[in-house]
Amino acid sequence: MENKINRINGIIENMTVDAEELKVHIGKTVRIHGSIYKIRKMSDFAFVLLRTKRTVVQCVYAKEFSNFELDELAEESCVIVTAEVIQEERAKVGYELRMIEVDILSEPSEVSPIVMNQKKVDTSLENLLDYRPVTLRNEKERAIFKLQEGIAAGFRQFLMSNGFTEIHSPKIVAEGAEGGANIFKLDYFGKEAYLAQSPQFYKQMMVGVFERVFEISSVFRAEKHDTSRHLNEYTGVDFEMGYISDFTEIMEMETAMLKNTMKYLEEKYALELALLKLKLPEIEEIPSVKFIDAKQMVSEAYNREIRDYEDFEPEEEKLLCELIQKKTGSEFVFVTHYPSKKRPFYAMENPENIEETLSFDLLFRGLEITTGGQRIHNYEMQLEKMRKRGMKQEHFEGYLMAHKYGLPPHGGLGLGLERFTAKLLGFENVRNATLFPRDINRLVP
Repeated sequence: MENKINRINGIIENMTVDAEELKVHIGKTVRIHGSIYKIRKMSDFAFVLLRTKRTVVQCVYAKEFSNFELDELAEESCVIVTAEVIQEERAKVGYELRMIEVDILSEPSEVSPIVMNQKKVDTSLENLLDYRPVTLRNEKERAIFKLQEGIAAGFRQFLMSNGFTEIHSPKIVAEGAEGGANIFKLDYFGKEAYLAQSPQFYKQMMVGVFERVFEISSVFRAEKHDTSRHLNEYTGVDFEMGYISDFTEIMEMETAMLKNTMKYLEEKYALELALLKLKLPEIEEIPSVKFIDAKQMVSEAYNREIRDYEDFEPEEEKLLCELIQKKTGSEFVFVTHYPSKKRPFYAMENPENIEETLSFDLLFRGLEITTGGQRIHNYEMQLEKMRKRGMKQEHFEGYLMAHKYGLPPHGGLGLGLERFTAKLLGFENVRNATLFPRDINRLVP
C-alpha cells in the first residue's frame, strides 16, 4: 500500500483579501472574510457592515446584483463575501463592496444580551467586563487594545534600537521582589513559592550579562484594594540599564522612549487614533521635582496640610499634575528622591542624604504610571541594608550572587501598561484598558 505523505512548505496562500488592500482592487471582484457587524435595511437595498480583523467594511446588498436572500444573513455570522469593489465618491473610503455571493461559515446560537455594534457600548462597566468576549467586538472597544499593542510595540522597537535585550524571567519565584504582604503564595511541590511581583531580581542579574535588558509581561500583586487604579495582575513594562553614572539617565531614557512611542503610534496606528478621536500628548521634555518640594508646592498652591511625609496621596498626585501643567504645559512630571522608608531594599540611598533614595515616580495626568531609580550594586552595601531591615540573607542567595561576583552601577524602572493606556485614552478606571481584568472581585471571564 502506498504511503501518502503531505508536505508542508510554509508557503501561505491568501484565499481572501485584507480590508486594507481593497482600494487597489477597485473594479475587481474579490473574496473577503469577516463577521456581520450590522445590517441596515433600507427601502430596496441594505448596508451590510462586515467586521474584519482591524476595520469595519461597508458592503451593499441589492437584489439586482446579490445572488442570495438578505434574510440568510444574521449579525455575528462569520462569512466569506464575494463582492465587486466599486468606486463610490460618497463613501468615506472612496469605494463600496457590492455583495454578489456569501458563504456562511458559522452562525450565533443566541442573540447577544449586549448591543455592541453601536458607536459606543451603552452599558455599565460591570456588564462590559462580564460579557468581555462579546463587547470587545465593538469597533471602539477593540481599538483600545489595538492601540495598546502599538504602545508595547513602540516601547519594544525603541528599546531594541537602543541596545536593550529582551528577556523572559520566571513568574514563579522563591521570594517577592517588593516584599510586604501583597504577594500570592503557591504550593510548589511541597515548597512555598510566590507569583512574581516584578522581574526586578532577574533584571538586575541580567544587567551583569547583557548590560541593558527589558521585559514586557504579567506581574502579580495580592493587594486587597478595590479602586479604579489597582489590578491584581497587570502588564509591566520593565527595563534595566547598566554602567550609569547618575539615576537621571534612566529618566532621560524613559522620556526618549515615550517621545518615540508617540511618533510610532502616529505613524502606525492612525486608524485607531482617528476612531478613538485621540490626540496624543506632545512631549518635548518632562519636568522633574524633588519629592519634598512637590509636597510643599501642592500644600502652598492648594492650601492643603501635608499629612504624609513618606508618600503621595492620590489627590496630591492629581493636584501636582494640574500645577505642573499650568506652570510648564507638560502633562508628565518626574517626582524624585522618595524617602528611603517607602522604597524597596535594593533602592540606592542618596549619599548626600541617606533618608532619601535616588529614585523617582513618573506621574501622568494625575496618576503614577512608573516607578524607577538606581539600585544598589555593591554586595556589602546591599547586605548591610538588608540586615537593617531584618531580612534574611539566605532567602536571597540567587539574587545576591550577582552582586557578590560583580555588577556595574545600574538602575531601571517599571511602567504599568494598562494604567498608561487608560490615562492616554482619558479613562478614569484602569479596567477599561485591561483586556480581561483580575481584581479582588473578578476571576472570569
